[in-house]
Amino acid sequence: MAEESVIEKPWVTIVWNDPINLMSYVAFVFQKLFGYSREKAHQLMLDVHHKGRAVVSSGSREQMEHDVTRLHAHGLWATLQQD
Repeated sequence: MAEESVIEKPWVTIVWNDPINLMSYVAFVFQKLFGYSREKAHQLMLDVHHKGRAVVSSGSREQMEHDVTRLHAHGLWATLQQD
């Protein structure tokens, strides 16, 4: 039973604020990688900028590892954790 509850908890990908990337670039990457609308990508970028982080995707650990790798390839600081 304990193992089951671990499986049920989704994993999330978090993008962290950094002093390097332009806000417009961060929003562009969110649109490109996740297919978010301009408005959704802009709101997530503002969360990163003002709150220091934003959850940009959730799902299986393997998918979140893939998302983190893709974000790193685009120069963004991202991590994954169990929600």
